[in-house]
Amino acid sequence: MLTAALPPQPVPVFSGFDYVTVDAQRRRVYAAHGGSKALLIVDADSGKVLGQVRVGPMAGSAIDEASGHVFTGNGDGDSVSEVDPVAMKVLRSVDTSGPVDAIAYDPSNGHIYADEDDGTHLFIIDAKTFKLLKTLVIPGHKPEYLAIDPQTHDVYQNIDDLSEIAVIDPVSLTVKRTIPTPEIQNNHPLQYDPDFRQIVVGGTNGVMSAYTREGKKIGSLTVPRFDQCTLDRTQHIMACAGGGGITRIQLKADATPEIIDTTPLNATVHTTAIDPATHAVFTVWSNRDGSGDFVQKFTP
Repeated sequence: MLTAALPPQPVPVFSGFDYVTVDAQRRRVYAAHGGSKALLIVDADSGKVLGQVRVGPMAGSAIDEASGHVFTGNGDGDSVSEVDPVAMKVLRSVDTSGPVDAIAYDPSNGHIYADEDDGTHLFIIDAKTFKLLKTLVIPGHKPEYLAIDPQTHDVYQNIDDLSEIAVIDPVSLTVKRTIPTPEIQNNHPLQYDPDFRQIVVGGTNGVMSAYTREGKKIGSLTVPRFDQCTLDRTQHIMACAGGGGITRIQLKADATPEIIDTTPLNATVHTTAIDPATHAVFTVWSNRDGSGDFVQKFTP
């Protein structure tokens, strides 16, 4: 089970949250604080709120580990920004032709990948020039989470309505193939384990499956309805949020993943991040009665 490392920390302005990320090197946690249109900054060691940077109605974020800057997907602000979290200011922004949900950054080629919320496009941005390289039409509708293969640099993009994963070529910036996931309805969380070379994807029908990156199904398990998962690559453990708590899942090299435990939490918890240095789990939530927004740190 997860144990609370400290009480829930209040976050100014009631508004709700989306994706959470951790910069383990600089000991910072970042959360998309959507309605307040801000990037929330938290100390990864103390768990205390350090501040917020207004960027737009945020959904996703990705870290440039070289500079420590944070790339933010600004929801229906239809833009992606670069934030200096030390100076707590926006450095640059680029417009997109639609709202941005999840984003990912590949430092090997300098590409920022930002998927269109409830749309049909993937926006590809050059992090150096901060120019839009391509607006890629993807199959189907409603892309969800995406992940980058650090070995091939392929991008694995969940496609909600087609029960499949689109594989994007990092050179041609085209969809080179798709991986059908017929047992999963409304593909939502997705993570990629580079050591095991596994894509793990879950659906709103309570099914989670592991696939090889070539598209071979390894196995499926029954899980709660998760919104988002995050992966601790060193331990091959995912922390998934949904169903009123956080469920940890152990990935296996050549076998079906297994549930380790579930920690009951606030009913609105739907996103998490793992600190790979300490294996601590961070989550955020907003009380439905409007009594406040919170961030909390847990230790396994």
